[in-house]
Amino acid sequence: MTNFRVSRSASFRISEIYDYTERTWGSEQAEKYIREMFDFFQEIAAKEIVWKKIPAHYGVDGFYNRYEHHFVYWKILSSGEVGIAALLHDRMDQVNRLQEDFTE
Repeated sequence: MTNFRVSRSASFRISEIYDYTERTWGSEQAEKYIREMFDFFQEIAAKEIVWKKIPAHYGVDGFYNRYEHHFVYWKILSSGEVGIAALLHDRMDQVNRLQEDFTE
C-alpha cells in the first residue's frame, strides 16, 4: 500500500471545507465528510479507484477523481507517495485554481 501526503494548499482547502460544512450542516456532518474524504485519499493511494489523467489543457501532470462535490487532484511524489495536491469544489474554475495549487 502506498502512503499519501496532503499538500499545504490541499490542507488549507480541507480546513475551508470543514468550516463551511460545519456552519451549514453542523460539526457531526463536517467531521463525517472530512473523515470520508481521508478514506478516499487512502483508496487513491491503494489504487482502489480509477486514476483519471488530468487533461493536457489544464497544464499540470497528474491524476484526478471526484469525491462528492469536490474534485481531488494528485500526483506521484519523488518519494513514490501519492501527493494530494488540490481539492476543488465542482463549481470552482478548475483550470486556474488547479494551476495555482499544483505548483506547491
